[in-house]
Amino acid sequence: MAVAVEIIPTYYIDNIHDFLEQKTLQYNHVEFISNDPVSIPHLFTVKQDIEIMGFWAAMLSWGQRKTILNKCHELIGLMNGSPYDFIMNHREKDLTVFSNFKHRTFNLTDTLYFIKFLKFHYSSFESLEDAFTQQNGQYSAEKGLNGFRNYFFRGDYPTRTFKHVSWPMGGSTCKRLNMFLRWMVRNDGLGVDFGIWKNIPVSSLMIPLDLHVDRVSRKLGLISRKQCDWKTVLELTAQLAIFDPSDPCKYDFALFNLGIEEKFQFSSVNLPVTD
Repeated sequence: MAVAVEIIPTYYIDNIHDFLEQKTLQYNHVEFISNDPVSIPHLFTVKQDIEIMGFWAAMLSWGQRKTILNKCHELIGLMNGSPYDFIMNHREKDLTVFSNFKHRTFNLTDTLYFIKFLKFHYSSFESLEDAFTQQNGQYSAEKGLNGFRNYFFRGDYPTRTFKHVSWPMGGSTCKRLNMFLRWMVRNDGLGVDFGIWKNIPVSSLMIPLDLHVDRVSRKLGLISRKQCDWKTVLELTAQLAIFDPSDPCKYDFALFNLGIEEKFQFSSVNLPVTD
């Protein structure tokens, strides 16, 4: 989908670019991930374990980060510390351990369907990446996310679980899935993102748009759209692609941490001076 990008003065763009590059370098380090959900898949070395707990950590990422991490650790414990082995080899009676697992509106019904889907998928594919790349033609984030949701909800499924898996067709920002894709696809060698998926172009990733990223981006003039929806994600990612068309989502580190760590408030002193 083509997106109209507001023309921002070159001198201003240069300052914003330099500012975001500096902040990306500051925050794109493993020292900053201990309190972030991405720390959960970093507990594992087996590809499928990384994918499963990365997916689950992303999908449970709403609310306080401490609670998200605690819930993810609880899930790992319920799966005996080996998510992939549990998914593939559990018996019906083994699922009773999840009876009290809940995170906000995510409950037992949702948990059991996630397990069912993951077993279904890994019974045919080696990687969860295949769930996002089954569409014909050139990959795009919109096709990949819409296709994933259609694939996730095939056959018999609980309708209540619909709300936990968003898609662009519904207008959602798809923040959690875009975050998961960033973790799996980006590979800059700095140790935060994994880069274990090779069939999705880094340049096609969309910014994970949450309240922090939205607020900071608006203060920097990178978003003009009043709503916060999928079209806003496209607008912001297109603006960031002006700075780095090969890897626009690297600026997620800067925008998110400016919001949550620095409580960023725009003023001229926030920006570096460029010649």
